Amino acid sequence: MNISIIGTGYVGLVTGTCLADFGLQVTCIDQDEQKINMLNSGGVPIYEPNLAPLIEKNVSAGRLTFTADLEDAVRKSKVIFITVGTPSNDDGLANLVQIEEVAQEIALSINNYKVIVIKSTVPVGTTRKINEIIIKKQVPPSLRATEGSAAIPPSSPSPLRGEGRVRVKYPFDLVSNPEFLREGSAVYDFTHPDKIVIGCENDKAKQIMQEIYRPLYLIDTPFVFTTPETAELIKYACNAFLATKITFINEIANLCDKVGADVHQVAKAMGLDGRISPKFLHPGPGFGGSCFPKDTEALCSIATSYGCEFKTLQAVIYANKRQRELMVEKIKHLLGDLKDKTIGVLGLAFKQNTDDIRKSPAVDIIQLLLKEGAYIRCFDPLAMDNTKKILPNLTYCQDEYETALDSDALVIATEWNQFRNLDLLKIKKLLKTPILLDLRNLYEPATLKSLGFIYEGVGRR
Repeated sequence: MNISIIGTGYVGLVTGTCLADFGLQVTCIDQDEQKINMLNSGGVPIYEPNLAPLIEKNVSAGRLTFTADLEDAVRKSKVIFITVGTPSNDDGLANLVQIEEVAQEIALSINNYKVIVIKSTVPVGTTRKINEIIIKKQVPPSLRATEGSAAIPPSSPSPLRGEGRVRVKYPFDLVSNPEFLREGSAVYDFTHPDKIVIGCENDKAKQIMQEIYRPLYLIDTPFVFTTPETAELIKYACNAFLATKITFINEIANLCDKVGADVHQVAKAMGLDGRISPKFLHPGPGFGGSCFPKDTEALCSIATSYGCEFKTLQAVIYANKRQRELMVEKIKHLLGDLKDKTIGVLGLAFKQNTDDIRKSPAVDIIQLLLKEGAYIRCFDPLAMDNTKKILPNLTYCQDEYETALDSDALVIATEWNQFRNLDLLKIKKLLKTPILLDLRNLYEPATLKSLGFIYEGVGRR
C-alpha cells in the first residue's frame, strides 16, 4: 500500500517514518524544498529521539522517500495523510488555511479512489468542511446539487457525503485520525500507543485504516471507531484535560509554598489513587509547547462559537500564564530588585528531549526577567539555536558551569537529565551568591541547604 504524508513537521515526519517501518511504502511531501533537500541528503530538520536512525533505516530499505511534488505522490498513493500545521488565530481558533490549500491540491490530483486522512489537530466539523472543498473542486458548478452535499456514485455511498445525485469525478473518503504524540517520545508513542482513534462513516475506509495500523492491532492496541466530529473532539478533550491536571498540581504547589507543605508528597498520595494516576502531576513553571497552549485556547473558542462558556478551561489558561509570573516573583523574592542583576538560566526548551521552544515557560520567564532589567546567561543542550532567532542578545554559554559563572542566581527552567547531577560545590563557587531556584524540583531542599545554598523549589518551601 502506497501512503502519502503531506507536511514534514513533528507529526508528519514521525508518522511517515513509523508507517514505513511498518512495511508500507511512504512518500513524505513538503512545499519547503530546502527541507526536502535536507531530508534527501540525510539530514533531519527536527530533533526527536530515535527518529534520525529510523529515517535512515527506512530510506535505505527503499520504503521512505521525500518529495515536493504533491501531485505525483497523491496519484501514486491509496491513502493520503494531511499533517500540516494549524496555528492559532487571534481568537484562539485553529487556522485552517494550510489544510484547505492542501485539500484543493489533492482534489486536483486525485485519479482514482483515495482515503484522505486528517491527522492535524482541527476544530470540530473540519473533516466535513474539507470533504466539501474536495467535492466542489471536482464537480463542475453546473452539476452540483441544489441542496445538501454533492455525492459520490451510488455504488460507493458515504454518509459523510450524502447519497448520490451528483457524481464526483473520482470517489474518496475522509477520515479523522488525530495524533497523540508527545515531543521527546513521539516515536515510542506512535509504535506503543494507548489508543488509535478513527472517525469515519464508510466500511471501506475503516478496513483500509485497520490494515495500515495492523501491526498495532496485533498487539491489542485499543481502537476507537467513531464519527469524524467525535474523533476531532477527542483530541482536544484529551489535551485540555492533561493541561488542566498540570495546572491543578501547580496551584497545589503554590498553596504548599504558603502553608509549608511538600507538593511532592501531596502529588504522590494523589497518584496512588487509582481514579487520578500519577501522570502529569509534576509541578513547575507551567505547560508549554506546540499543543497544550494552542489546543486549550482552540477548545475554548470552539465552545464559545457554539454558545458554551468553558469556564474551567478559561481558568486553566489564565493560571498557566500566571504561573510564569509567579516564578519571576520567586526570583525577586530571593534577589530583590532585578535591575542589572545577572541570572543564569539552565534550559530553554519547553521540556527535555526536544529543541522546541514554542510557548516555552523558560523563554517566557526570560522575557519577563529582561523587562525587569536583568541580564541573562543561559544554556540548553539542544534549543539554543532556536532561541537565538528570537532572543539574540542573551549570553549563550557552553555548559552549565559557564552559565553559573558570576551569576547572581541560577535558575533550572527545563528538566534535562544532565541538570540532575550537577557538581553543586563547583556551581556554588562560580556563583556570585549561592542562590538556586529549581523550577523543576530536581533537587532535595535539605541537600542544597546543607551545602550552603539559598534554595527554593516549587511547592517545597
